[in-house]
Amino acid sequence: MKLRLALFALVTVLLLPLVPLGAARQRPLRVVTTFSTIGSLVRAVAGSRATVTDLVPIGASPEDYQPTPADIRTLHDADILFENGAGIETWLQRTIENARNSTMRIVVLSDGLPVKNGNPHLWMDPVLAQRYVDKIAKALVAADSQGRGYYERRARSFKGQLASLQREIAHQIATVPPGHRTMIVFHNAWQYYNDRFGLQTLGVVELSPGQEPTPKYIAELVRLAKQHHVRAVFAEPEYSPKLVQALAQSAGITTIENLYDDSLATSPDVHDYPSMLRYDTRTIVRALR
Repeated sequence: MKLRLALFALVTVLLLPLVPLGAARQRPLRVVTTFSTIGSLVRAVAGSRATVTDLVPIGASPEDYQPTPADIRTLHDADILFENGAGIETWLQRTIENARNSTMRIVVLSDGLPVKNGNPHLWMDPVLAQRYVDKIAKALVAADSQGRGYYERRARSFKGQLASLQREIAHQIATVPPGHRTMIVFHNAWQYYNDRFGLQTLGVVELSPGQEPTPKYIAELVRLAKQHHVRAVFAEPEYSPKLVQALAQSAGITTIENLYDDSLATSPDVHDYPSMLRYDTRTIVRALR
């Protein structure tokens, strides 16, 4: 009897490597996202069943990021990569090629969604962010079928939060007088947010990453700001404030330099996607109202 038990145990051990990997995951999924705003959406769904790493550090822009050797190593070990797509991560394809990870799943969250005028900032609309959440949950289930119920419950709960957030923002924007609902921004991260909530992007200082505007173009923005009684020009902390300050001074309007879109912040009030949109909305409403 002891001999038979010993043989059974030996055979069981020898057969363990033949069990399909998807049958019982022995470690959390290794998930990589391109930048922190996307990472927040992924973490909300993945929970404790995945470790999530963002390539672009907080405070940096994904539009002009320079990847590091550590990023290549991170991608080499990843199970899934979530990218936004729509042209925001121009540096990513070469990094993926250098990582040489043929088993990594790549999920482009903007694929199949209504990209407007080549603008990649779809996540700034919390309704479109719910579409991102659906794609995230589907990819996580495909990689870890044992966690299906876990991921789907978290996705449903988070989408409910985003639906409530959308209503909350709409209520706050409604307190801004209709004649004040215009913005001049440093770069056009706000098209989807503004389209959703009834604001107008009257002008953009930087038309494409790294493109310095001409004095003639800035003068035209100043003219528009005065003509339409724009109350503020808005920028993000990862960009130089000099152009925004010069424009605001010429137009005689307020400068807001601390909106967030491509990156979260290290402060508690902008630590995840919902808190980022709440903070941005409070800031915009105070400036315009």
